Amino acid sequence: MSKFFFTRLQYNSGNWNVDQRMPSNLMHSLIQYTKIPVDPQERVIPLSSKDIFDSPFCYLSGHKLVEFDEEEARNFKAYVQRGGFVFVDDCNHDIDGLFAKSFEAQMARLFGEGALKKISNRHPLYTAFFRFEEGPPTTGFELNGWGDDLVHDYLKAIEVDGKIRVLYSNKDYGCEWDYDYRNKRWLAEDNTKFGVNIIVYALTA
Repeated sequence: MSKFFFTRLQYNSGNWNVDQRMPSNLMHSLIQYTKIPVDPQERVIPLSSKDIFDSPFCYLSGHKLVEFDEEEARNFKAYVQRGGFVFVDDCNHDIDGLFAKSFEAQMARLFGEGALKKISNRHPLYTAFFRFEEGPPTTGFELNGWGDDLVHDYLKAIEVDGKIRVLYSNKDYGCEWDYDYRNKRWLAEDNTKFGVNIIVYALTA
């Protein structure tokens, strides 16, 4: 079995290079909790590159505008339709912010109005490895009242053949998990466990 590797998507608009410690923290959790062979080195791949089609899992985030150019749009759509998995996280945790509005508009252009839908909090994603009985765990950034001052009790997704292929969060998990993995020992509960669920679902669904 080849090693799992984490791909961050680089796109020309906005700011893609956020939450820089998050990938290594999440890879540490995969090693800690699962038997998945892991390459701990994050890979940064331009969305315009055909190399994304070799990636089992992609991450896209930022605070600002998401406006794919022609090559980026073509690759994103093809990657998703071929069974790839993209986790998209809004660093603003704000459903009225620029990232949220522009990303959702981009998905409507690529996949049609209404393709990005709320998923049930009983979705298999929430039991893919650890159990999250109440759906997506809340982040400290929501509880601090930043962004839109809301706790989002749902995630959205685009499904292909009944399986999530684009998972979309306004909860800012990237910032929540953006710390040195050695600091997890100070947490009452490891908050990266939901990230493990996301990756396990992406690899097995």
